[in-house]
Amino acid sequence: GCVLVVSVIEQLAQWHNSTVKAAMERLCDYIPGKYQIIHHMSRCIDKEMNADVVCHSLRLCKQDPGQPLCHLYSPPKLHHLCELMHPSSFIFLPLQKSFMGFSSVCAFPLLANLCEKIKYVLRNKLPFEDFDGDKFSTFPTLRGYHWRGRDCDDKNTTVYPGRRPDNWDAKNDSNCNGIWGVDPKDGIPYEEKFCKGADSKGVVLLGDSAGAHFHIPPEWMTVTQMSAKSFANLPMAFSDEFDWPQFSEFTGFLNSTIGGWTDSLYLRLRKRNRCNHRDLQNISQNVYFPINVAPYLSFSLARNQLLDNPAIVIYATIGNDVCNGERDTLAHMTTPKEMLSNVVQALRYLDSSLPNGSHVILTGLVDGRFLWDNLHDRYHPLGQLNKDVTYSQLYSFLDCLQVSPCSGWLTPNETLRNLTSERAIQLSNVLKEIARSEKFANFDIFYMDFPLRQTAEEWRKMGGEPWQLIEPVDGFHPSQIAAALGTGITWQKALQEWPQVLGKENPFNDQIEAIFKDQGGH
Repeated sequence: GCVLVVSVIEQLAQWHNSTVKAAMERLCDYIPGKYQIIHHMSRCIDKEMNADVVCHSLRLCKQDPGQPLCHLYSPPKLHHLCELMHPSSFIFLPLQKSFMGFSSVCAFPLLANLCEKIKYVLRNKLPFEDFDGDKFSTFPTLRGYHWRGRDCDDKNTTVYPGRRPDNWDAKNDSNCNGIWGVDPKDGIPYEEKFCKGADSKGVVLLGDSAGAHFHIPPEWMTVTQMSAKSFANLPMAFSDEFDWPQFSEFTGFLNSTIGGWTDSLYLRLRKRNRCNHRDLQNISQNVYFPINVAPYLSFSLARNQLLDNPAIVIYATIGNDVCNGERDTLAHMTTPKEMLSNVVQALRYLDSSLPNGSHVILTGLVDGRFLWDNLHDRYHPLGQLNKDVTYSQLYSFLDCLQVSPCSGWLTPNETLRNLTSERAIQLSNVLKEIARSEKFANFDIFYMDFPLRQTAEEWRKMGGEPWQLIEPVDGFHPSQIAAALGTGITWQKALQEWPQVLGKENPFNDQIEAIFKDQGGH
């Protein structure tokens, strides 16, 4: 964190030909809220020390005895160290003590007020603002309607997206799809007229950080693009855990503001049958260890087997079972036996919770060799101004700190990259065998390879480059473009091979939109 902040300040001073103090003030003007910054850091940076040296000199970056000195930049030739040796006098005065060590992002004054709420949300994977306890919210962030369909009555636990209509919603909108009331011409409830027999179903994603659609805007650390507008969405992004599920491949429903366009399984199902409006749940999480979704499904999944519509559940933990930041990364990967146990345990819970007629799609793991092959020699946003930080350097820095999102793939060690992909293939084969052999009462199961190769081919046909399919800041997650293209590939496969999953097209979609366009917005 310190290295990032100091790098941005140094580059702002260089780009605007200003002093370090002026650059620090400029950065604070960009970020929402005003925080007093003192001059001590400038005494270090003005001596032409790079960000690594500044942060170690300030003792904000800890080095354990016997551990390597982690650095992002090439070590400079030094004749002296920064005089400032006490981090208690550094930067943000309102949080001097908690800022020491830069151990937590919660030390940022702007973000501290949200931290307790975020911790609650992370533990429970439920909306923080949910007054009736039905697992749906009227607020967008903190696991609100960016993650699940928006509740239309948060004081009534029997009103929520995805349920079968109560008495055909003649008097109120019990399923929040915007369709309710009675047609005065014939006395038939609109929900009965338009949605009866429409094979309505929702979308539920059980995923990792890729499914949550993790994204850090590159303009936050690219000084040539930086302005106050760049940070306008910082509070929203933080309260969504730096995820953007509202633009994602499976549950996206808003026009993207992070590059590319939004296309999602939910949007296509809604277009196919307008009665599916708002029936979405993105139950994904950002972690650096294998995800066993079974233990938290009972808390997070909102589906009543008797009262709700069937659902299409996508099980897509595409990397976490082989990705970790451990030095002995292979020893910490999920084994095929563990994968079988975890997934079957989750499926058994789903069978006890999903309405009959649901479907489950198991998505195979990605081949992450794509990352190193297409990014390692390119410049990271932090390195674009001075051509001094490649993705290879970033990966090595994160690996040294033991916070790499994937030590097995983000490494110059080709043998380790191959071994990681071999394990990913083994785990994908476990999922494939589960889909072939396991049977459940309330849903059928399908397997699909993660469509990275097809996505890259499609993007090349459109004139794009493979590296544009990867998030530029972390160099690891699929980008907005990759997510949108992946949706189209998934949809076409389902149309061709599993048409029963998608349900029928509703012939009344135009009539529904014409009558309810002002009532059913997200």
